[in-house]
Amino acid sequence: MSSATMISAEDASGAPEVNPWLIGIVVSLAAFMEVLDTSIANVALPHIAGSMGASNDESTWVLTSYLVSNAIVLPLSGFLVSLLGRKRFFLMCIAFFTVSSFLCGVAPSLGLLLLFRVLQGAFGGGLQPMTQAILADTFPPAKRGLAFALYGVTAICAPAIGPTLGGWLTDNYSWRWIFYINVPVGVLAVILVSQLVEDPPYLVRQKGRKASFDFVGFGTLAVAVGALQVALDKGQEDDWFGSHFITTLLIIAAVGLVSLVIWEWFHKEPIVDVHLFKIFNFMSSSLMFFVVGVVLFSSTVLLPQFLQTLMGYTAQKAGMVLSVAAILLLILLQIVGRLTTRFQARQLLAFGWITLALGMYLTCKRIDLLISFGAATWLRILQYLPGGFLFVPPTMAGYVGVPKEKTNAAAGLMNFMRNIGQSVGTSAVTTLLARRSQYHQSVLAVYTSSARFNAAVADLAVRLSHAGFDMHSAQQGALSEMYSMLNSQAQALSYGDVYWLFSLISVLMFFMCFFLAKNEPGGSGDIQMH
Repeated sequence: MSSATMISAEDASGAPEVNPWLIGIVVSLAAFMEVLDTSIANVALPHIAGSMGASNDESTWVLTSYLVSNAIVLPLSGFLVSLLGRKRFFLMCIAFFTVSSFLCGVAPSLGLLLLFRVLQGAFGGGLQPMTQAILADTFPPAKRGLAFALYGVTAICAPAIGPTLGGWLTDNYSWRWIFYINVPVGVLAVILVSQLVEDPPYLVRQKGRKASFDFVGFGTLAVAVGALQVALDKGQEDDWFGSHFITTLLIIAAVGLVSLVIWEWFHKEPIVDVHLFKIFNFMSSSLMFFVVGVVLFSSTVLLPQFLQTLMGYTAQKAGMVLSVAAILLLILLQIVGRLTTRFQARQLLAFGWITLALGMYLTCKRIDLLISFGAATWLRILQYLPGGFLFVPPTMAGYVGVPKEKTNAAAGLMNFMRNIGQSVGTSAVTTLLARRSQYHQSVLAVYTSSARFNAAVADLAVRLSHAGFDMHSAQQGALSEMYSMLNSQAQALSYGDVYWLFSLISVLMFFMCFFLAKNEPGGSGDIQMH
């Protein structure tokens, strides 16, 4: 009997007793809550620092602490499900995530807030992969595209909505409300999940079979991922290899990750199932999720930063530019879900990557200091809509060839790769902007000796003198203003460079799509090697 036939039989025996779409909405609600928290606190950091008497640098640990604990738990999800059962593990994650959110809201000091953020990130780490795995088991292969489109709403739209919602709550109420809003959603999710979700038969049989806990694997994972996440988050701030602290962290991360792979490869009951990467489709989909994190999610940081630092937009107005694309993506995801029943996943992926490359290239050519709100919104739409083709199809392709009992481990690793990609992308963008801005500033500085530049300075000095400044102050003021303009132009050019790089990376991913295994659209999930 083929593996696909066995899976179909398993699906039939473990079919949910309630409407699968109701289950999909409920579990996606929990994941949406968690994904939202990865970005909602970004705009509130200055308020948190001010209310707790901390510096801005210290307040950034509110983000780092969450991301570190979240990243450690993601690849452990498959093991914890085998130990506890998926429903119990999922309910524990939702319940403790909700309690941790409330504690974050009432935290009286930065130290306690960081402690509660670690707990929040740790329990939140199980929500995304469990949602994805529950959807994969609840829906037959022919309908998984539509189900993963529902999950895509949480994974893609929540990070875009987060900064806007966080800015609105902080400006109109208090930064503490960015944590309080999780409480009613979490309570509702616990009640509904406990009533609607059940473990399929294969998980019931598998529950509790893990004889021992892999302490070496867990310790290596925690140290390696923790060091990597802190290094990525603080690298640009501390000048990367110019800092002994960052250099040490990167060495620890590299040695730790290599050691983890070797240890888990030969361990009888690995805590992270690295053998899944032997499956070509899973490995390729995981790589694509990493690149989606680098390109798509870091661009969510890129455009608002440009609009706020160089164009003078408020956080809320910059967030509105993102929100339009996020709303349109909600509609597109449902269309993509239906297209998965007619086209191969790799064909949809190829279309997504090439349109993303086009969107990034057009942004590279169009972005400047004269861009309007409408033009920025359209550019964001061109950048973001291809994301619908870059989330649902690779999720489907990633499960092709993966044994049924490995579904939870596969979901955890794919989400882990996307989250690490997001961290790598954000760090790389921050560093590239700083370095390319310095380069363009040095190039533009050559023109400061030209006759046109001197004439512009003289003209501005005359206008300042007419406004009441003495000639010396007017001359200094004119030079200061021209330097500010030069610096702004250099920064704008550096944003164009990053978008050009994103376009190139997307083209490379486009060609990689054709090496993926074929899947039968709307069929049983059988594959053909090309």
